[in-house]
Amino acid sequence: MKKTFFTSESVTKGHPDKICDQISDGILDALLKEDPLSRCACETIAYPDSVHMMGEITTKAKIDYEKVARDIIKSIGYTKDEYGFSDKAKITYSFREQSPDIALGVNSASDEPEELGAGDQGMMFGYANSEGEEYMPLALEYARKLTNRLTEVREKGILPFLRPDGKAQVTIEYHDHKAKRIDTVVLSAQHDEVNDLDSLRRDLKREVILKALPEEMIDENTKFLINPTGLFIEGGPNADTGLTGRKIIVDTYGGYAHHGGGAFSGKDATKVDRTAAYAARNIAKTIVASKAADEAEVQLAYAIGVAEPVSIHVKTFGSAKIDDERLISWIKKHWDLRPLEMIKRFDLRKPIFEKTAREGHFGKKEYPWEKIDENALNELKKMIE
Repeated sequence: MKKTFFTSESVTKGHPDKICDQISDGILDALLKEDPLSRCACETIAYPDSVHMMGEITTKAKIDYEKVARDIIKSIGYTKDEYGFSDKAKITYSFREQSPDIALGVNSASDEPEELGAGDQGMMFGYANSEGEEYMPLALEYARKLTNRLTEVREKGILPFLRPDGKAQVTIEYHDHKAKRIDTVVLSAQHDEVNDLDSLRRDLKREVILKALPEEMIDENTKFLINPTGLFIEGGPNADTGLTGRKIIVDTYGGYAHHGGGAFSGKDATKVDRTAAYAARNIAKTIVASKAADEAEVQLAYAIGVAEPVSIHVKTFGSAKIDDERLISWIKKHWDLRPLEMIKRFDLRKPIFEKTAREGHFGKKEYPWEKIDENALNELKKMIE
């Protein structure tokens, strides 16, 4: 028996980098509500009681950038001066229009797919495996359950001493590539000043860890590291500068798959960093759902201004019932991977992105790119019969 371990992390929506992701995607959503053809590349930085947004925006929309940012900060829970960062923070911005050189490669005079080029060069990855119920890696799925529960107990007042910042990490023990148990749980939760750290840790274990994670995956040897450095009073941007795009592994597959390096948040759907990553995930998920493979990673690569991908690569880690060449032929038949066609297929001109910045971009059934095409699925099933 081969024993291995794998670890993934997740962060709450009050983490400084996640605040910036949400603001950037909140700006994008606000633009799309008024002008679905908006071009947006919004970056955000957050530090003690200050936020600055910058980037390139081309739009007919007229929005109040400051109000969008302030409302998001408030919705996250940063409402008290004592946090050192709140919805009363100084908010500034500096936007300019998209570079004409970039726009030249992307702009289309009509709605023809071949006339909308990729907004940048690069490679994007999509991944799925058969571990979790949504074809996501278990370590990441469990880490997200922890941060979601951490937010829930704070917002519902179950643990009223909690503050918005927090993060979790889960290590899974595998036997011959099969998940067997949770080896280690790390949970760090920002909190008010407390007199009894041991009591705080007991509360977090009872109300967060044991209610978020499956009982059958925890045993007497599972290690729990709760606020391992001790007190965690100062957090959010008051303790650590936040920046859009620094949590790309949390956003995707928890380190279980390759990543092309491009962030998602704040980018409209002409940016293939986002759109092609969504399409690659849709393809990989369909492969695993069909049982053609237990694990699949799909790479798409683009050149700026060129509509068709320059390459398509599939990796199934020795788990496939069909060879990669046939899989690529099947992909080309069922997915038009030109930017405009991906935008249409996944309805990416709607204001749906702020939620992805809060909850992760994959593994949510309601996202259009998580919905499996039945025709593609059924054909692949027939190919492996």
